[in-house]
Amino acid sequence: MDKPSTTNKDDSLTSTKSRKFYNKKRYRIPLIVIVSLIGLRLYLPFYVKSEVNKVLAELPGYYGKVEGIDISLLRGAYVIKGLYLNKVNAKTEVPFLNFPQTDISIEWKSLLKGEIVSEIIMNNPEVIYVMEDQQTDGETPNSNDWTKALTDLVPIDLNNFEIHNGKIAFVELQANPNIDLHFNQLELYAKNLRNVSSYDRTLPSPIHATATSIGNGNITFNGNINLIKEVPDMNIEFGLKKASVTSLNPFTKHYAGIDFESGTFELFSEIAIADGYMKGYMKPLVTDSKLISKEDSFLSVLWEGFVGFFKFILKNQSTDTLATKIPIEGNLNNVEAGILPGVINIFENAWIKAFKGAVDDEIEYEDAFKEKD
Repeated sequence: MDKPSTTNKDDSLTSTKSRKFYNKKRYRIPLIVIVSLIGLRLYLPFYVKSEVNKVLAELPGYYGKVEGIDISLLRGAYVIKGLYLNKVNAKTEVPFLNFPQTDISIEWKSLLKGEIVSEIIMNNPEVIYVMEDQQTDGETPNSNDWTKALTDLVPIDLNNFEIHNGKIAFVELQANPNIDLHFNQLELYAKNLRNVSSYDRTLPSPIHATATSIGNGNITFNGNINLIKEVPDMNIEFGLKKASVTSLNPFTKHYAGIDFESGTFELFSEIAIADGYMKGYMKPLVTDSKLISKEDSFLSVLWEGFVGFFKFILKNQSTDTLATKIPIEGNLNNVEAGILPGVINIFENAWIKAFKGAVDDEIEYEDAFKEKD
């Protein structure tokens, strides 16, 4: 009887071991890749946070940092949390820039048009300019440094920009009384900043904003701009309505020695800029105002009475409004306000025709272009 052959058994055993080794290798490599990607994903926010803080720490004259970074790879976005920036030698602890949450992402709808651009949505940002902080001794900071640092945080061109519940303020603490001019509840929308659509439009980017001023005034800002140019072109209009003039007392008391007991303040403006040439106007109006308050000192009463006399003869009696219209025109390097026309317009409002509390719709983009030529 022949002995059974062991060759087939050995071959079979070798093949089985090879398959087991192959199967282990086949699963091991993908597992290593998956674990590596997960590790990279977990490490990435810390790396980005470290790099951003490094950039902010190296700004000459400023210090700043971010508290955290959230990254969404699927959405192509990252969220910067708790970014603030201030002067190194600031006399107060009020941050110059305070951005609690900034969402930076790819604008997916623009990909359909063959453009890779970004959008930024800022929630509750604050820009507070404290005069004493910005005038500290020592190294003079360059605003170009921090603006470039912030723009470098956006890796691709910005096309859509939004602000929700923002605040902008100017504060002077050494003034007596302290000056605090601010806009709250700022809502801003700026679209098509990189001209992804509307290629044939001269001013392709619409911008719209609303806010609440000191004295509970209502602010509106509308227009169109072209940011593609080195010196942006624009055609915008601004309106501030129904603000209590008493909210300006710290400012007027410090710089003009007068304060108001009651009244309403409004401001309207139109501005057009074409190839670096500006044309427009500012139109302030004060309505139903009273200057003298019972709490004023004798000298204050005397001065405000003197001012009040001229206010009385220069205001429009039918509307009880003191107003003027100041033309603004010139190259951006040498813009001049029309002082004489502004004075003449005070008399025009008082004695000829009352100015209306609205923009006059008389400035167009073509006006600046024509004047430049």
